[in-house]
Amino acid sequence: MPTNPLIARAEAFCAAYGIRVPILLAPMAGACPASLSIAVANVGGLGACGALLMQPAAIKAWASEMRAGSNGGFALNLWIPDPPPERNAVVEDAVRVFLRSFGPEVAREAGNVTPPDFAAQCEAMLEAGPAIISSIMGLYPADYVARMKAKGIKWFATATTVAEARAAEAAGADVIVAQGMEAGGHRGAFDAAKAQAELVGLFALLPAIVDAVKVPVVATGGIADARGIAAALMLGASAVQIGTGFLRCPEAKLSAAWADALGRAQPEDTMVSRAFSGRPGRSLATRYARAAAAPDAPPPAPYPVQRGLTQAMRDAATKIDDVDRMQAWAGQSARLAMAQPAGDVVRELWSGVQALLR
Repeated sequence: MPTNPLIARAEAFCAAYGIRVPILLAPMAGACPASLSIAVANVGGLGACGALLMQPAAIKAWASEMRAGSNGGFALNLWIPDPPPERNAVVEDAVRVFLRSFGPEVAREAGNVTPPDFAAQCEAMLEAGPAIISSIMGLYPADYVARMKAKGIKWFATATTVAEARAAEAAGADVIVAQGMEAGGHRGAFDAAKAQAELVGLFALLPAIVDAVKVPVVATGGIADARGIAAALMLGASAVQIGTGFLRCPEAKLSAAWADALGRAQPEDTMVSRAFSGRPGRSLATRYARAAAAPDAPPPAPYPVQRGLTQAMRDAATKIDDVDRMQAWAGQSARLAMAQPAGDVVRELWSGVQALLR
């Protein structure tokens, strides 16, 4: 019996990028322990590390732990930094007052957070030598792309619009990761100011990007079962990337309250908000997220100032497993996430796809 052409395309993608199953773990900063990537990679998928908040030594340590547990492939991911934020003491003070209802008193200095040094993180990724380096929120500088390619590292660039996808291909991206608005966590828009205005659903975005570029396209956003994967392949994707769909796996080490809430969440129980970090991201519509979206709530400070201001609240919530004040990222298909070992999830998903497309 001839192979389904959609399966054949996915298998060709796997062969090109050293994996056996066209299922990639999303690089979720703060929710990507090596244990989860090891479990995904050991059954043929691609592991991933969202290295946004990691110092160079931690990036290299993560890669070492990954390699100690698996011979499978993995990707390291960074945000392309935004320009330095414009500070506004009046706005920040209003946020601090608002946060008193949700956690401990927030010091004025809490907004003075700075991300790790991007150039040093980039060097650490090259030293770690993964098969793939991925990007979100923009494009790597041309000289860094050249150094990646010289080492044989492939670049997977996240795009949320057709224009971003075309720019990424022109800059040398080997693969475009098309992120639909259904995705949990931060929106990958190149321009933070447009991240909420240009929300495009995956079923519209994916075929448009497939038609616009010549490189393979990976679909991500709201995919968490075999039906979603099969639909993505039908729309031209060569593989899929899944984040929320793996968060209930034990290897993700998520808090019980967050994991349980994901299993109960309908699509409308999530929302896009800047209230946690200052950058738009999709989370569960928790008590804090809803209150922060109310007309009388203060506008959030820009990224990463808002992240610093909300840190104490989020830390306090984590200690007592209170999902209503956590940064509980969630995609719109959260309820489909399976609470079983990640390896079993990958196997079940791919066998389901094959059955659907047979």
